[in-house]
Amino acid sequence: MKFAQLGPIGQEIPVAIIDSVTYDLTSLTHAIDGAFLVTGPAKVLAALEAGTLGVVEKPEELRIGAPIARPAAVICIGQNYAAHAAESGANPPSTPIVFFKHPNTVVGPQDTVPLPPGAQKVDWEVELAIVIGKKAAYLASVEEADAHIGGYTIVDDISERAWQMEESLGQWSKGKCGQAFAPTGPWVVTADEIDPSNLGLRSWVNGEVRQVSNTSDMIFDANYIVWHLSQYMVLEPGDLICTGTPEGVAFSGRFPYLRDGDVVRLEIDGLGSQEHTFQAL
Repeated sequence: MKFAQLGPIGQEIPVAIIDSVTYDLTSLTHAIDGAFLVTGPAKVLAALEAGTLGVVEKPEELRIGAPIARPAAVICIGQNYAAHAAESGANPPSTPIVFFKHPNTVVGPQDTVPLPPGAQKVDWEVELAIVIGKKAAYLASVEEADAHIGGYTIVDDISERAWQMEESLGQWSKGKCGQAFAPTGPWVVTADEIDPSNLGLRSWVNGEVRQVSNTSDMIFDANYIVWHLSQYMVLEPGDLICTGTPEGVAFSGRFPYLRDGDVVRLEIDGLGSQEHTFQAL
């Protein structure tokens, strides 16, 4: 099952996509958010069985919003692919590197991304993102984490590298929190339909291939990340966890940084694709 939010900014409606049919969920919830993820999927199936869900006509004509309505937290894992760590000039980490993005960076997968004034090193990062579906705190084992994952989606963890590496003094956040720096979606796919250990990831800039990899190359897998984070913080339903990006970003020195008018496309097996244009303010 896929969950999405469609419509103009601030007026999105929650939908479920089942067998290529888009169903309106406004009778069940006002948004795809943390509260919905706890019990909503079961309610959707019950309503579908009862025939009480309306069908959205011509959903392809509607804007696609972020599939999660303003998560309380956007937690990110850095350098989680060995090749990307190497191109960044670092050794593979022995424990997950954790940083945060401001939740207001989360926007729709096709929304225009402004280039901040003064930004010179804006970079793309295709990432598998975990959506928490059940509160997780101090989990006793890695195996327990699976039951706390509600689904998966795609995030472009956009970064301004000069601000990240030179201005943040090791904390990275200044380079991660620009306006619309986390295009998300197009959907959240429920965890029962996705094997996060073997998903192809790809990115393009202006139609030229940049990243081609697989989540099998992750240093820390999805369950380990959720278990690990739960030892240090309480994860709430709706929280978004970005699991790192593979090699092939501009920070490697092999490609130019993003400029006005550049178009980035991201794709992950089973999770769809997103495409957004960068525009100078």
